[in-house]
Amino acid sequence: MSNTKYNGWTNYATWRVNLEMFDGMDWVEAFGNPDPELTDVYELSLALKDYAEEIIELPFGGSKAEGLALDYALAFMSDVNWYEIADSLVRNYEEN
Repeated sequence: MSNTKYNGWTNYATWRVNLEMFDGMDWVEAFGNPDPELTDVYELSLALKDYAEEIIELPFGGSKAEGLALDYALAFMSDVNWYEIADSLVRNYEEN
């Protein structure tokens, strides 16, 4: 099995989605749950995935995303380790 880690993340897809969609995001404001002791990383990971999918399905140029480009984007996102991103956001929140 080959090592697919990328910049300290599980893989390129996880690193890139985190960088472009969640880096610097105030996830507490966006998703709620300000109490870090009550934060459920798994539930946050599901919310992050839903949020990212909504973003890529947003209308562009007056029409809803569909077809081959959307299929490729969803395939790329299927490689994302959503739990790792959520865990990182929670840990950063708890440290600050």
